Amino acid sequence: MQSLTAPLTSQPSFDRSAYRPGLLALRDGDLDTAVTLLRRAVEANPLDPGIRRNLVRALLAGGRFVEVLAEASRALAMAPDDAELYYALGTALNGAGRPARACAAFARAIEIKADHAPSWMNFGNAAIDLDDLESAEALYRTAIRLDPDLPEAHASLGYLLTRLGRLDDAIRSCETAIRLRPDFARAHMNLAVAALLAGDLTRGFAEYEWRKRDDRYRRDFPPLSGPAWDGSDPRGRTILIRAEQGLGDTIQCARYLRLIRGAGGMPILVCPPTLVPLIGSMDGVRAVPAGSPLPPYDARIDLMSLPAAFGTTLDSIPFAEGYLSADPARVRAWRARLPPGRKAGLVFAGNPAHPADRQRSIPADRLNPLPEIPGLSFINLQHGPAAGSIGLPDLTQWMTDYAETAALVANLDIVVTVDTSIAHLAGALGTPALVLLPFAPDWRWLAGRSDSPWYGSLRLFRQPEPGDWSSVLADVMGAVASGSYATPISATRPSAVTPP
Repeated sequence: MQSLTAPLTSQPSFDRSAYRPGLLALRDGDLDTAVTLLRRAVEANPLDPGIRRNLVRALLAGGRFVEVLAEASRALAMAPDDAELYYALGTALNGAGRPARACAAFARAIEIKADHAPSWMNFGNAAIDLDDLESAEALYRTAIRLDPDLPEAHASLGYLLTRLGRLDDAIRSCETAIRLRPDFARAHMNLAVAALLAGDLTRGFAEYEWRKRDDRYRRDFPPLSGPAWDGSDPRGRTILIRAEQGLGDTIQCARYLRLIRGAGGMPILVCPPTLVPLIGSMDGVRAVPAGSPLPPYDARIDLMSLPAAFGTTLDSIPFAEGYLSADPARVRAWRARLPPGRKAGLVFAGNPAHPADRQRSIPADRLNPLPEIPGLSFINLQHGPAAGSIGLPDLTQWMTDYAETAALVANLDIVVTVDTSIAHLAGALGTPALVLLPFAPDWRWLAGRSDSPWYGSLRLFRQPEPGDWSSVLADVMGAVASGSYATPISATRPSAVTPP
């Protein structure tokens, strides 16, 4: 986190016994200690704006946004023309999900100190959160002009350019950030996403290993005992695989468990309980619920590290035609519940807690009313509160885990879905699916393709510009009405690869 250089204090005070140690703790990155000591210093010197400013710095560095809001407001009451305090206030407001108010704070910081590059940069972050991408680019470029050595600005510009589909420029911006700070995890992750979208899976998955050092993902990787597995011969060894991120990620990379088993290894996947019955039905694969005691194992690996361990390229993605199957008894039970004739499953919204859900989910009112297509019934695959918002029967009570949902999907002629775990489930089962994607899609869908090398049964329908669901829905519903479910020939990929 960048900040202005400011004097340690601005007026005489009486008790500084906690202040100097607090500053040293802040300098050394011991943020909890810094906050404790600086709070003590503020209590002893309540009218000293310099001490309050440093408390705000410590709170901001620790991402304690609610506390920043309170302390920055108090400090601004004493120092109303302090640009750094407005910068801190804006950063905290944006971090708390209030980007419009954050923009006002950054505008005031820049009015006071026009050459403060971090304010321009974080102004750009808030503009992105308001979907004003054009303004965000101008703000980032101003920050870089003012401070060409600000790695965060180059990394943020790289992220923005990726969202705009300008992948070559995005990669160059991320590379600049990494040259300025080689251990900058966020820049490496932004580079990974751009490279993966561009189809450079080798570089992309190598850079993706930096997620374990990125604050957004670090909590997903508590230490595990035992040696890490690097993709070497697993024959006769038990390999523990730890699921991470979303349910769709787990389904996508479950294909590699078959490779481990096929090479003579014994894969054990630690995953959310709702996936255990489905993943555990794979031949020779054991699934255990996260949070339960770990069974003995010889080596360990994190799930999203498997593509790199197997040297995955676009031409060697395994089992693109399907690698999961539904339980026949469950399939028969679902068949008895469903109407006759053609059936299309529908998912229009993902997990609202997902950071990109605002871009990937479709408002329910855009689907009302659903088109009348002779001989076809829409089947509600939606979970959660959204399940009752489109006038279809809510089947949530029966979709108790992903093995049940797989059995339902196996009864459908087609699945129509936004980018959720159901898209991955349909592809893993080999069920035809039409996937509606935002203008800036997740990395696994690549750029500019209507097929997916990860899943041969999927067709991709992309927004031609940000926010344009109308044209996507028109194309998708036209395909459903006509029965045009065929996927492009280029979606076909080899069914297996061997470990390197």
